[in-house]
Amino acid sequence: MAQPPRIPVLIPDHKEVIYFVTLCVENRLPVLANPLACTAFQHAIEKADRWMTLSAVLMPDHFHALVAPKNRSLSIGLYSAAIKRWTRQELKADWKWQKGCFDRLLRNNETAQAKWAYLRENPVRAGLVSHWEKWPYSWGFSL
Repeated sequence: MAQPPRIPVLIPDHKEVIYFVTLCVENRLPVLANPLACTAFQHAIEKADRWMTLSAVLMPDHFHALVAPKNRSLSIGLYSAAIKRWTRQELKADWKWQKGCFDRLLRNNETAQAKWAYLRENPVRAGLVSHWEKWPYSWGFSL
């Protein structure tokens, strides 16, 4: 089945483009929340040098991030495909990612702050830690 066309970015040129992205492991296998996967994600984020990963949370079976392209014409699909590929390669993974990604274009920096507050609480809502700061697999780079 064909994907629908992307809606063009209609944010004024003086505003930063920020996406909220979620990548999920196929069959929701809990293979990500561990030190090796964390290191692989950090390396993948560093390699994605045309993007700024503002914050990220690595959960057992999915990954959330707030990302901004350095060139607003870049496709979020390029970011998600690269992160998926580089992470699996480094881990020599036998599991697969779900096809595509969930992404949402944020409207302003206030929304980015609210999304980061939501993302960082994910491990708490899942019962993995009592406070978000105790979760070792999250990064709040620029928020």
